[in-house]
Amino acid sequence: MRIGEAAAAAGMTTKTLRFYEDRGLLPPAHRATNGYRDYGGEAITRLEFIRRGRAAGLTLAQISDILTVRDHGTAPCTHVRDLLARQLADLDAQIAELTALRAAVAEFHDTAAAGDPRKCDPDQICSYL
Repeated sequence: MRIGEAAAAAGMTTKTLRFYEDRGLLPPAHRATNGYRDYGGEAITRLEFIRRGRAAGLTLAQISDILTVRDHGTAPCTHVRDLLARQLADLDAQIAELTALRAAVAEFHDTAAAGDPRKCDPDQICSYL
């Protein structure tokens, strides 16, 4: 199938497909005699995997590592599990940081909402922060 058909089947743009091919995530497509790229079903499977990996927050480098493991004939399940465990830990840390930030901003907001700008200390830029 041509690049437009392959991209549509994988739910992405032709530009993205070319980018993945340039980055080595997708093996170079067979070229027809007219020079058009010709993709097989295995390319769609690989592109769908890349899309799911990106949706899980994995980097292209991490996805490339997984594909390399698979390309060497080994199931990458353990590697994927470990990557996802790190991803979950990172997300939990980010959520904790955002929760703490929200609490701090809410406290600043409550102080500002209860304050009177006319009583601002002129020696401070803003007494609310």
